[in-house]
Amino acid sequence: MFIVFDLDGTLIDGYAGIAHALEFAMERLGLAPLPLQQVRGMVGGGLEKLLEEAVGRKLAPRGVVLFRERYGEIADAETILLPGVPEVLSRLKKAGHSMAVASNKPELFSRQILAGKGVASHFLAIAGPDARTPPKPDPAMIFELRARAGASPQETVVVGDMEIDAETALAAGCRCVLVAGGSRSAEELAAVPADAHLSRLVELPDSIARWSRTLRTAGPTIGP
Repeated sequence: MFIVFDLDGTLIDGYAGIAHALEFAMERLGLAPLPLQQVRGMVGGGLEKLLEEAVGRKLAPRGVVLFRERYGEIADAETILLPGVPEVLSRLKKAGHSMAVASNKPELFSRQILAGKGVASHFLAIAGPDARTPPKPDPAMIFELRARAGASPQETVVVGDMEIDAETALAAGCRCVLVAGGSRSAEELAAVPADAHLSRLVELPDSIARWSRTLRTAGPTIGP
């Protein structure tokens, strides 16, 4: 299987660092900072969208510059891996699965954090939005990663923690696994259509193993 992970709320808890950098930007724009819990719910749509929501469309471009200035300095120190992440990645890699990251966080920051936490080597590729690749839920990142891995839609699983991940998987024609505890609770995710809802990431390898057995039994498939 080819497994494409979201980052914030799925593999890492980086909300403190995001809130810190957002506070830095907002204070320099003459605005009061937002509470951490509110920021948690705003994360996921990409940096530009976060700043638009926090400071308004007019101030957002300057806010993005200020955010990037501060976030690069504190991202490593104020980000932690979520429980079980190293073990889950090791189990999946040992089982022969390919993995990648598709995040709406700028790719540079994703690479910086994953390298700093010692898990970047598990991933075939780490993707983020740029001038030619729109953010999720547009499926462009998934298409590019899937092509690089040589994986079919049937072999691809998107793993995330919020509605946007399910929307991305649906648009890409892939399976979706939603894991509670990041930006959304289990109760909030229960109503979101997905192939599996997990309470903890450590449950993921067993789900992947079951789907892998099903694919092997079904034989090769032809898809777009």
